[in-house]
Amino acid sequence: MGKRERRSAEPRAEGAFKARSRVMSADDVDRALRRMAHEILERNSGSDQLVLIGMQTGGVDLANQLGEAIREIEGADVPVGTLDATMHRDDFGIRPVMPEAATDIPVDPTGKVIVLVDDVLYTGRTVRAALDAIHSYGRPAAVQLAVMVDRGHRELPIRPDYIGKNLPTRRDEMVDVHGDGVDLGELT
Repeated sequence: MGKRERRSAEPRAEGAFKARSRVMSADDVDRALRRMAHEILERNSGSDQLVLIGMQTGGVDLANQLGEAIREIEGADVPVGTLDATMHRDDFGIRPVMPEAATDIPVDPTGKVIVLVDDVLYTGRTVRAALDAIHSYGRPAAVQLAVMVDRGHRELPIRPDYIGKNLPTRRDEMVDVHGDGVDLGELT
């Protein structure tokens, strides 16, 4: 759960995140990232046309870690960038704009395979906004989606290509992906 999601959870859900259970340790997250890196390389026959784009704010660290894992496996650097899709959201008026959540796409995405990376996939609205945003920078050959946690409750026909963990949740639960692992809990 990124900073923006914590601050802008449903209006009734004000307060601090309280973890109820740890569903993935830091080692589990590392293993999932390595597996996802192998899957990305296998599906795309290597890293030649890949660009990893971390979605602000939760996907940025994961994209960097995926880039590092691909470098260790393949021996090649993959461009890693960031994308803030806030201005493309359908709920723009109720979501805060964060100045530190900048977009930095290091190469022209035209003709490249873009792997959008995020921490948690929930309704699919952030991914829809990211698809709109990425196309304002160029026309990729393909866009794939990698998420650490797929928690369900989709409102749009969006599904990830690479998943660290499927974690069925209730709508009132929150998922927090951080350096020590993944926690399931609620806002109190």
